[in-house]
Amino acid sequence: MKRIRHTAEQIIRKLKTAEQLIAQGKTVADVCRAIEVTQPTYHCWKQQYGGMQAEEAKRLTRLEKENARL
Repeated sequence: MKRIRHTAEQIIRKLKTAEQLIAQGKTVADVCRAIEVTQPTYHCWKQQYGGMQAEEAKRLTRLEKENARL
């Protein structure tokens, strides 16, 4: 399987979809299949980007780039 890198905005969009599916009563395994990621990836994303909005993710990316530059 080819490895795909997701942007922060894509991750947040997929996490919102996952939250909606879980609210409908789907299991985590079903949700992971629906958003096309593995369960460990889903849990890592949820831990890192849990309550973020798209604007916050963009700001985080900018800050990480700036810190790497410094």
